[in-house]
Amino acid sequence: MSEITAALVKELREKSGAGMMDCKKALTENHGDMEAAIDWLRTKGLAAAAKKSGRVAAEGLVALATAGTTGAVIELNSETDFVARNPEFQAFAGSIASAALEQAGDFSATELALLDQGKSVKEAVTEMVGTIGENLTFRRSAGVRVKSGVVSSYVHSATAPNMGKIGVLVGLESNGDTDKLNEFGKQLAMHIAAANPQWLSQDDVEPAVIAREREVLGEQARESGKPEDIVQKMVDGRMRKYFEEVCLLSQTFVIDGESKVDKVIQAAGNEAGGDITVAGFVRFHIGEGIEKEDADFAAEVAATAGG
Repeated sequence: MSEITAALVKELREKSGAGMMDCKKALTENHGDMEAAIDWLRTKGLAAAAKKSGRVAAEGLVALATAGTTGAVIELNSETDFVARNPEFQAFAGSIASAALEQAGDFSATELALLDQGKSVKEAVTEMVGTIGENLTFRRSAGVRVKSGVVSSYVHSATAPNMGKIGVLVGLESNGDTDKLNEFGKQLAMHIAAANPQWLSQDDVEPAVIAREREVLGEQARESGKPEDIVQKMVDGRMRKYFEEVCLLSQTFVIDGESKVDKVIQAAGNEAGGDITVAGFVRFHIGEGIEKEDADFAAEVAATAGG
């Protein structure tokens, strides 16, 4: 029997796309024979991950987990929305969200976290590819934590409890009434889902982003032919509008359609009996930033027939 070395296991993992422990078991079962080990993995449905990994996975679920002053959100991608409605896939997404909660949302730590079956999240994703039959990707995770107060959540287009197409966490630092904080936190999370702020306040916007925006707006304003001092006033006005669009505290609260969010937070603090500070927020929208392939099936068939 050949010695099952770490290098041999690594080679099989690279060839098959299966998890490390599965590769070691396959080599052990087949006395170190690489080709036989690959066939063994294929019969178990574990080597399917390698072939499927090249396909675009832009559907799936955003899943949330919260516990008092801590919350975590993850994105688990699949190729089709159909799989996202699979109860097994949903349960799997929920287990990863729970693991992320224990790791304060840290992605690298969550990938290595062990699930109930004793496999790491990373290994379990590879195994699930063979079970589900589609390419799956644990794409990202994040967390929100407060010292005192609540972490509230909201899921838009929910397909199961605590998971759907858009997931939001928002941390409210406060010594106010917990029930009232949770009630307001849910409303604020709904606002974040709808308005999609990029930053908490104007102070948080990166200087390079502001400089680039001012430059673009300046060029647009100069096309009016007005003097430079007027152009700068036009730019200042448009920058105020820009901040109102991208900064949470400057946005108009979608729930009432007229109040500014910072004023709404102040009023909520008075109602809860303690000042409220937004400690942070996270908004995940499934598939955002992933370039999807627009497959023309008829053209593909025609090209194949022509070739």
